[in-house]
Amino acid sequence: MMRYEERRCILLTHAIITHQRMATCYSEDYYLPLLKLSRTYIPCIRQKAYSQALLFFIFNERGSYLIICSFVHMRKTGNHSSILEWHCTPNSVVLEEATTTSKLKASLKVSPGKASPLGVSEVENGINFAIFSKHASSVILCLSDTKRENVEALGTNMIEIVLDPSKNKTGDIWHICVEGLNRSGIHYGYRIDGPNAREEGHRYDNSTILLDPYAKLVEGRRYFGDSKNKISKFLGTYDFSADAFDWGPDYKLPNIAEKDLIIYEMNVRAFTAHESSGLDASIRGSYLGVIEKIPHLLELGINAVELLPVFEFDEMEFQRRPNPRDHMINTWGYSTINFFAPMSRYASNGGGPQAASYEFKEMVKALHHAGIEVILDVVYNHTNEAGGFVTSFRGIDNKVYYMLDFKKNARLLNFSGCGNTLNCNHPVVMELILDSLRHWVTEYHVDGFRFDLASVLCRGTDGAPLNSPPLVKAIAKDPVLSRCKIIAEPWDCGGLYLVGKFPNWDRWAEWNGQYRDDVRRFVKGDPGTKGSFASRVSGSSDLYMVNNRKPFHSINFVIAHDGFSLYDLVSYNVKHNDDNGEDGRDGSNDNFSWNCGHEGETDDIKIQGLRSRQMKNFHLTLLVSQGTPMMLMGDEYGHTRYGNNNSYGHDTAINHFLWHQMEERRSTHFRFFSEMNKFRQKHCILGRDRFLGKKDVTWHEDNWDNPESKFLALTLHDEKLGNDIYLAFNAHDYVVKATIPSAPNNKGWHRVADTNLESPDDFIAEGIPFCETVYNVAPFSSIILQAKPK
Repeated sequence: MMRYEERRCILLTHAIITHQRMATCYSEDYYLPLLKLSRTYIPCIRQKAYSQALLFFIFNERGSYLIICSFVHMRKTGNHSSILEWHCTPNSVVLEEATTTSKLKASLKVSPGKASPLGVSEVENGINFAIFSKHASSVILCLSDTKRENVEALGTNMIEIVLDPSKNKTGDIWHICVEGLNRSGIHYGYRIDGPNAREEGHRYDNSTILLDPYAKLVEGRRYFGDSKNKISKFLGTYDFSADAFDWGPDYKLPNIAEKDLIIYEMNVRAFTAHESSGLDASIRGSYLGVIEKIPHLLELGINAVELLPVFEFDEMEFQRRPNPRDHMINTWGYSTINFFAPMSRYASNGGGPQAASYEFKEMVKALHHAGIEVILDVVYNHTNEAGGFVTSFRGIDNKVYYMLDFKKNARLLNFSGCGNTLNCNHPVVMELILDSLRHWVTEYHVDGFRFDLASVLCRGTDGAPLNSPPLVKAIAKDPVLSRCKIIAEPWDCGGLYLVGKFPNWDRWAEWNGQYRDDVRRFVKGDPGTKGSFASRVSGSSDLYMVNNRKPFHSINFVIAHDGFSLYDLVSYNVKHNDDNGEDGRDGSNDNFSWNCGHEGETDDIKIQGLRSRQMKNFHLTLLVSQGTPMMLMGDEYGHTRYGNNNSYGHDTAINHFLWHQMEERRSTHFRFFSEMNKFRQKHCILGRDRFLGKKDVTWHEDNWDNPESKFLALTLHDEKLGNDIYLAFNAHDYVVKATIPSAPNNKGWHRVADTNLESPDDFIAEGIPFCETVYNVAPFSSIILQAKPK
């Protein structure tokens, strides 16, 4: 017969395996002999569990046992004791927890549940939970309905339900239905265990509560950049009690044709976070803040916003431990925690995940009402789980969710430059991404997606490039996504550069990095660039005139979030990234910039004038080029980051939209940019849905082969109305006397734009008659003439 002490040890070992999260409240001398004895009977017990639990066992008259767990929660406010009782009965699990600060009583009935849909769903007999893990050996569902007073309480005092693989598993899906839970406000996560075999790619650790990849709402810290709560847990939550969102009886999608788009790349928080926005502090940097500034977007003349990542991310990730970047806050958001939940700290006044979901919809609704489409910058190439950090995918099934190098102890492959690479073309991961995209279209009514480092989506599970990547094809062919704009950033950090060659099925557009580089080089006066500049302005047919692709599949841009701002492009020859904590090693060294004669800020009026002219040259070129133009938030007033070309970690004026500067430059710099945007919208020959033919354009050029020629002129013909447009670009440092062709019959030329002139003469929408045969195009300037009735 087994001795009492031995029996107690085996039960203790069983409880440790089941409940590893509990901290001890007795001395090590008390329980260590029992733990050592337990190794004799169950050798597989994990060493780290020994110091995490102390349990007592009482047997009732029926032979079943009641586990009483005494443990301590360490808080800044002091020690806090609690008791957890687990009563085992045949058909239900009843769990009771009493604490010195609150009492939680829950009577929960469980049933096997169902494997579909993944995530949390409301069913007739309760709340269903389903999660994928192919290689897990055990799964524990963790639940809490405690009203959270501060972020430190998140993930504590949780009820835990062990899933029985014989009842709660179908294929690779673990599932359970819980009756008696509230229809909202529940926080949940999972503890998952599996093989302890790092060389096989597994990273299981059931001491960590993991976030459900399919959680539709995520609870974490409530306020963006809250330095008092740097280390926040992130758990799933849900709300089945809320009324359906009211999109309104007159609501409709803008459905803007791709050829007519003018995209404005922007950051939700940075747009209104600065006090100069004039908004109440409770809505600065929020979705509601964007709504307040829609009049600005309309005045600017754009019709689509491309939002930097709005999926849940941890802005404090650089401050988890001491490191050279621990002064930074991730303000760009390219470090996704969950692919379904809107960023909760973009809710107003710390409102949390439910408020974030509602206010995001309010923002989309308001933008759509204003005729502005919403495109999301999405990051499916990597997650936040780098450097050994685990919040979700790695602890659920690392071998499935990430690309691994099995020749090097199953280390994470890094084609993203961020420490890991999502295994996008694995069937499970591919379905996750598709489900996520569909969710944002059906639930939030977004109009399209820009895929960060999209070449990662073109790699197989071993990282090798694929000619016909299943995920890219599935996105192009998906019926739910059929109305959406889909845009690829066609490169990654592993060297897979696919500009003009991205697998597209005649649906995918691309960020045209070649456009950026060629336009920058010509406008700043590099020799031998006129031919390539002409190709970019005319629609990049050398890249995109394949199969049924169109000019609008080229997303033209000179400036984007990563790189110099437009002002910095004409003010700095080299990057100045010392504030990033990486000794200036980060950020691109190939910027094709020119400081116009002085590095950085200067009081030299001539240099200031040249810089202003160059910024107008770049924007004019962008807006008259065939293809889809995209500009960056802040360039409409000349925002500077003081030469930092990789400002991802600065939640300061470096990235914030400075509304006081915007007002100072409203009648000058902003006016030109706004008028150019509106001019493009009014003239369809600037954005055709087919590539230019001989009848569409006349090139006034016989000097193509001269590398020293830096002047280009052309006429775009309007066959229907005769409202031709003459364009000339002079990147020389001297005046070029341009011979102006004859205007169409019964028409005369009118000067619309001349970047050499001061505001308001630099752009006059109605035009000023120009009757001469020669136009003196000033150094580093551009002009627009339009044919109008005499």
